[in-house]
Amino acid sequence: MASADDDPHLGAGPSEDADILGNDSSDSDSVFSDDSLLPDYERHEVRTEPAKTLYQACARNDSTSLGRILERGVTKEEAMELDINARTGLMVAVAKGSVDIVTMLHKCPFIDINHQDNDGNTALMIAAQAGFITILNYILNFYSAVDTEIRDPRGFTALIKAGLQGREECVSALLMHGADVNAMDLVQGRGIKDWVLRTGRFETLNRLRRLQAHPVAEQFCESYVPEWPELKHLVAKATAPKTATQKLRQRIKDGLTFRFPQDPQDNGVMDHMVRITTGLHSPLISTACRPLCPTSPPEIGKRRFAVPELLEKHSSRELEESRVSHSNGSVTSASPVAAPANSVSLTSCCQNSSRNDSVPSRGFIPHSMAHRNSIFPSGCIPKIEVTRSGEPTPKKEKKKKRDKAFLEPPIWKYKEAREERKKEKKEKEKNKENDKKSKGSKKSSKSKT
Repeated sequence: MASADDDPHLGAGPSEDADILGNDSSDSDSVFSDDSLLPDYERHEVRTEPAKTLYQACARNDSTSLGRILERGVTKEEAMELDINARTGLMVAVAKGSVDIVTMLHKCPFIDINHQDNDGNTALMIAAQAGFITILNYILNFYSAVDTEIRDPRGFTALIKAGLQGREECVSALLMHGADVNAMDLVQGRGIKDWVLRTGRFETLNRLRRLQAHPVAEQFCESYVPEWPELKHLVAKATAPKTATQKLRQRIKDGLTFRFPQDPQDNGVMDHMVRITTGLHSPLISTACRPLCPTSPPEIGKRRFAVPELLEKHSSRELEESRVSHSNGSVTSASPVAAPANSVSLTSCCQNSSRNDSVPSRGFIPHSMAHRNSIFPSGCIPKIEVTRSGEPTPKKEKKKKRDKAFLEPPIWKYKEAREERKKEKKEKEKNKENDKKSKGSKKSSKSKT
């Protein structure tokens, strides 16, 4: 029987220098974690029985079984059941991109969102380096006490891991949530910019530079004015009278210059249009959801509190009716701004109706916007009476059946007019022939008589 070394299909075995080369810890070692590079070797087996534990429901992406398990109640040991890699059910669901499982587990009080597996990764790190922006935003907004500065054994944070993989959206979300942009790893002392340049993620570097140039999202604040500041200057420059020499120069410049595709300018019209369409009081969108902190827009380096953290300090009614602002890591309540005299209340005509009392809270939307829509801004939907008219409905003319075996060319209007003219000529000729025949018959009858 031939051994493995003699098999030609397996090739030569490891050389004697393999151990020496394997111990080389050069600077070219991989900076990625094993969970982001190794493929998934799990077999997709067909299971007929429902999941019995929380971990099984998360691993199978079985939201129905998970809802049943959460309804009957779980213990802390069952919620924090670990696999061979020390991963919880939540971490497995995040790694597989199971959005439904992640949105259901935030109700479980025994889930430790900052738990680390054997590689030092948390659920936030897994979502950041995998590029699951929906799961990442949900974890940041609906899981309380999320620590963005937890490090793995190499000192990488979730922000550095997202930058290494070139996940631009995840990098932006972490920065706007308050992640430290100046954090460095513990092995080589490099920050996110150094690692992004080292791995060739130039698009992520460009996104970082643009975010640092505009660290505050002013369009999500109530004080933002949706007007382009350079518009008046450009309009005045375009409408100003020009001399003959200036007109000649402009014509020569327009005729000799070549137009190449260029990136949009900073603070130009494209940037302004993007800010307006994503703004809170945008005139170009029909509806908008007011944030929990309209006086405190997102900013790089400022920690944003999750919804459960705000509910611990403020009631849902207070969050809907008053203004809550969390700036610099502290939650403060602000008095509501008085409405101007010329403004019209959107719910004044429906305050006494019983329908508004039965409508539940819609995701912390203020009562002034709860029943607003683009068709009836007042909130009251008028009653429309439908009556049937006395005149009978006109019947449609039946079209001639066409032969399905052949394609017919389109009929043009000038061709139809030409065919009608030909028909008229033929009818006239027939009438003339009939007249001649009638005259000839009359003459023959007279001659006989």
